[in-house]
Amino acid sequence: MMERSDLFEHLLEEGDIALHKLDEWADETPDKTFIYYGETGLGLSFADVRQRSDALAAGLASLGVAKGDRVSVLSSNSLVATISMFAAWRLGALYAPHNFNLRGQLLGYQINDTGPAALITDPSFGEPLAEIEGELDLDHVVVFPESYGSESPGNEDLGVAWNRTACHPLSRLLENGTAIPDVPLDPHDPATIIYTSGTTGPAKGVVLGHRWINQYSFPLRNMDGDDEVLYCDLPLYHVGGVYALLIRALWKGNTVGLWNRFSPNDFWNRIARCGATSCILMDVMVPWLMGAPARSDDRANTLYKVHMQPLAASHHEVARRFGFDFVSCGFGQTESGCGFLAIIDQFGDEHGTPPELYRGMPKQELRERIEYLGGMVVEGTGPIPKGFMGLANPFLEVAIMDDTDNPLPVGEVGQIAFRPRTPGGIMQQYLNKPDATLKAWRNLWFHTGDAGVRDADGTYRFVDRIGGYFRVRGENVSSFEVESVLNTHPKIRAVAAVPVPARVGSEDDIAVFVELSDDQDMSEPELRAYAEKQMPKYMQPAYVRFIEALPITPTNKVQKYLLKKSILEESDALRGH
Repeated sequence: MMERSDLFEHLLEEGDIALHKLDEWADETPDKTFIYYGETGLGLSFADVRQRSDALAAGLASLGVAKGDRVSVLSSNSLVATISMFAAWRLGALYAPHNFNLRGQLLGYQINDTGPAALITDPSFGEPLAEIEGELDLDHVVVFPESYGSESPGNEDLGVAWNRTACHPLSRLLENGTAIPDVPLDPHDPATIIYTSGTTGPAKGVVLGHRWINQYSFPLRNMDGDDEVLYCDLPLYHVGGVYALLIRALWKGNTVGLWNRFSPNDFWNRIARCGATSCILMDVMVPWLMGAPARSDDRANTLYKVHMQPLAASHHEVARRFGFDFVSCGFGQTESGCGFLAIIDQFGDEHGTPPELYRGMPKQELRERIEYLGGMVVEGTGPIPKGFMGLANPFLEVAIMDDTDNPLPVGEVGQIAFRPRTPGGIMQQYLNKPDATLKAWRNLWFHTGDAGVRDADGTYRFVDRIGGYFRVRGENVSSFEVESVLNTHPKIRAVAAVPVPARVGSEDDIAVFVELSDDQDMSEPELRAYAEKQMPKYMQPAYVRFIEALPITPTNKVQKYLLKKSILEESDALRGH
């Protein structure tokens, strides 16, 4: 492994700000495809992306958007999000994407918490925005065409009357654009706000700097060859999609195949269309792909390197079926980035990907590169413990801590905590939440909220989440948010949400226990109809149980472990265990 100081010098030599890399490639290889937008088949070169984003930046500048402002983005169109992000950075503003599945109070809270100088959206969000328009503190809304990226993009009208907010169709905004100011960017300037679920309060906006983006993508991009294609169907309101894939490709000068969402039925057609060499498979994607009937040509694809988050127990079976030469794993978090890393060599010197389709870094070079980066190579045929994350990122100091922040010895489970060894490597703050920021950074360690253990060989394993949040279909879901939304129903007195093992995959399903107000009656379909109107699908409960009274402690805290135990016992009884 190279010394940390040498690795840091290497990081800086590759450039420290993503927008500057766009300029670099737009100047050096202007015609090379940067984005293949698979939803419409549109190919955009590095020069095209710069031209489109700079035109939007000029329009935003005419609205008064300036350095340090926030630009909110609410769109399921990944190309809209991409162009908006680069435009915001050109002005020194922050890219602040919102989960496009949110509605009602959850959506209104995030937009108002961000305090954007402008909100960028498209006509498909006219209705959900109209529902909360009276609650929003907005001056400007920029409306992209409904099918941006297609030959016939359609209208730029939200279709609703706005009383207090100025709406700007994209075409008109581009016509009225002004000169783009020359805004210097520093690696420590805030670059983005990504929302992550809070356990005891509303979702927290994580403020990340340009250096964080660089450091997060550094080990990932340094395992890529010079002419690879990354496949991205993850939403660009999470760091995995926007920074572990899109910006990672940018830094290397590679192409990214970009889709708006995952499709188990069309996945392999997409891989073939863009010639993807690498992708990220989130939890339930793996069983969905494995659920398709096996074919004799399952290995006839260009994917040779796949990251699984979390690492599936069936990783070797999956790799052998589809020919993935390498499966990487680790620990990724919005606040702390890429904390651990390992790569699993599934075939040794044999070929999983057919040699005529293999377009990645040569296998031996990749093995050497991961060790250079401070990671490790593991044989796929050997036993790999559940939750395996590999070795710590050399840019981070790591500790497994007890409840009073004392480091724990090898083999004992505690909270994973980090300290940066280099400047700018961990989040800057939780937006508008100084108390939460101080709590997370207590004793000068960043506390991840996740439990782990260090083994005798120096590797780390993920054990469980700590506190009131869980993972559902790749999303962090807060028990606080589930409970607070359902508690707004006039018939409900109190709600407790708990995680239970998912029916599919290795993440969680949600169970809610509902205590009704006196003399009230409610059916499960009634509650589900309310939940469907107020929450995104992934946040809606898989189990609903009405209960006479929630069990509480003498200090009036809900005993959620008893509720979870009852669901698990019920499930065991149904399975005949």
